Amino acid sequence: MNVVNLQMLGTGDAFSKSYYNNNGLLLGQGYTLLIDCGTTAPAAMRQMGKSFHEIDAVLITHIHDDHVGGLASLAGSMKDHGRKMRLLLSETLVDPLWQHLLQKGLAAKARAERLADMFEIKPLQADRYCELSEDITFKLIRTPHIQGRDSYSLLLNEDVFYSADMTFQPELLLKLVRKEGVRKILHDCQLTGPGHVHTTLKELMSLPEDVRRLILLMHYSDRKPDFEGRTGEMDFLEQHKIYSL
Repeated sequence: MNVVNLQMLGTGDAFSKSYYNNNGLLLGQGYTLLIDCGTTAPAAMRQMGKSFHEIDAVLITHIHDDHVGGLASLAGSMKDHGRKMRLLLSETLVDPLWQHLLQKGLAAKARAERLADMFEIKPLQADRYCELSEDITFKLIRTPHIQGRDSYSLLLNEDVFYSADMTFQPELLLKLVRKEGVRKILHDCQLTGPGHVHTTLKELMSLPEDVRRLILLMHYSDRKPDFEGRTGEMDFLEQHKIYSL
C-alpha cells in the first residue's frame, strides 16, 4: 500500500483563535480527502496556498460549526465552477446537516432546496469499510460526544484511529491497540477542566504507556504552549505539518 499523509488545516478547538478548526487533509496517491470542513477551513486553505478544487471528497464526522461551518463556502466555490463536491457522512447525519444549514441560513445563500442541490451525497453506514482509492479506506465508528446527537470517529486503513470530538473511551482505545492492531491514534484533547463532552489530557494520561506512545493530540485550546512538555509520551499534532500515516 502506498504511503498516505495527513496535513491538518487546523488543530484547535471550537474557540481557538490561534490554531484554526480541527480539520485535516488525508493525502493519498491521486486522491485527497478533507476530514471535516469547519468555519475556518476556507481561510486555512488560503493560508496553505490550497484550493477546494484540489479535494476529491469531504468527510463529516458530526454537525458542529467547527466541523461543518465552512461547507456552504465550499459548495459555493464548487458551484462557480460547475461542480458539486462529494460529501461523505453517516446516513444518520444527512437530515440533521440539512436542518443545521437551513437554521444558519447557509442553504439560502447557496440557493439550495435540499442537501443534494449543494453536494453529491454518499450516505454511509457505521462499521462498514468504504474504499476511496487504492490507498485510502476507512470506516465510521460511532463514539459519544453530546447526548442525543450522533458523532463518528474514523478508522483509517484499518490501523489509524482518528477521533471525532468524543468523551473518554478507554475500553475502545485498548481494544483498538491490543486486539485490532491500531498503531497510531490522533485524539482530540481538552487541556483543562472536566471532560463533559471531550476527552481531557488528564484522562489520556491515565492510559497505559504502550497506548500513550501511539497518541498525537489535536483539537486543543490556545493554552497549548502552557502544556508543551507536560503530555508524557504524547506529542501535539501541529497544523499544516505533513505527517506520514
